[in-house]
Amino acid sequence: MSRITKAKGLVASVALLAFTVPAHAQDEAARVARVLKTTPIIDGHNDWPETLREREGEGRWTIDLRRGLDRKPEPYNTDIERLRKGMVGGQFWSVYVSANLPGPEQVKETLEQIDFVHQLAARYPETFALARTADDVRRIQRSGRIASMIGVEGGGQIDGSLSVLRTYHDLGAGYLTLTHSLTIDWADSATDNPKHDGLTAFGEEVVRELNRLGMLVDLSHVSEATMRDALRVSKAPVIYSHSGARALDDHPRNVSDDVLKLVAANGGVVMVNYAPGYVSDAYRRWSADRAAERTRLNAPPFGGLYIGQPDKAKAAFAEWEKDHPAPRVTLAQVADHIEHIAKVAGPDHVGIGSDFDGTGNELPDGLGDVSTYPQLMAELMRRGWSDADIAKLAGGNILRVMAAAEQTAASMASARKR
Repeated sequence: MSRITKAKGLVASVALLAFTVPAHAQDEAARVARVLKTTPIIDGHNDWPETLREREGEGRWTIDLRRGLDRKPEPYNTDIERLRKGMVGGQFWSVYVSANLPGPEQVKETLEQIDFVHQLAARYPETFALARTADDVRRIQRSGRIASMIGVEGGGQIDGSLSVLRTYHDLGAGYLTLTHSLTIDWADSATDNPKHDGLTAFGEEVVRELNRLGMLVDLSHVSEATMRDALRVSKAPVIYSHSGARALDDHPRNVSDDVLKLVAANGGVVMVNYAPGYVSDAYRRWSADRAAERTRLNAPPFGGLYIGQPDKAKAAFAEWEKDHPAPRVTLAQVADHIEHIAKVAGPDHVGIGSDFDGTGNELPDGLGDVSTYPQLMAELMRRGWSDADIAKLAGGNILRVMAAAEQTAASMASARKR
């Protein structure tokens, strides 16, 4: 085949593609690309560092992170190739450690996780650069790289010490999630029995110290009483790094309409989570039924229909799952959460906090990995969102919050530290 014939064939293929892809889809893709070129995606929460540690162990320091991690026996949601495809320009990497660990062990593992994020930028300097401020993020994005921020996902990780908190800040941590899954000595979690009716006096001091340092106060995972206390105390806008709208899915990890109004008054941002249990109320209820059935079948040492008979329990559980398939969760439902938050709090107060690589690969249809952010933006455009509001959602809102937190810290520069 001649080069001319090949060229004609290519032109014909492109023309055929243009006819087969609906015009509106072409327009949306062009709009999304245009918006994300100037305001790339900034995701509030990705658990890639912790999942690499869990699955790869010491191999995480040398594994090739550029491409192909979707082809692993247990696929990852993240690699560099797919981050580029998803038009990501900034990422808060979660440095999560288990809330069940003793305090000193949590500190040690947190430092190791922070070190990994630093090494991520050192190994791939053409792709990642560490960012502390909103201006850092913009500068790094202009250079064509992905701004890497650090989020400490649990107040237990400071082991009751403001000195440890300050050390995390000095190492580049950009936010502290006040609790994770367990209530701690100074704050109630959304998923544990309350002990303090919100924040203790020390918990309020943690919030003030975060303000003084310029670190963001993250209210994902905390109880509603803790949310309200933090919103009352904080002088800077708060964030929810990965949460949803409680009006759509009545999970205590999500944000009620009353609190959404307080977030708007505070100037904060709720970054919407993709985890199915926080997106779909039907999935949340199915998940609770599934956990109850597992316990009903075998709960040693005293409970369960087939107690001490794991093979029988396993077979019975498989039969239950066959008869009770998981409800479908979709990209459109995630868009519903975004729209609800924008309706109640306003379009200045919503963002994206996917929780990629933190959900055990349970994700909504259409949002299976970090390459899919443009599809979510396109869905919102089909619902009538303007380019300006898409830009706010993608990254503009969190950059505004970061800049405001920096201004608050500057105003508190003379405040005494404990």
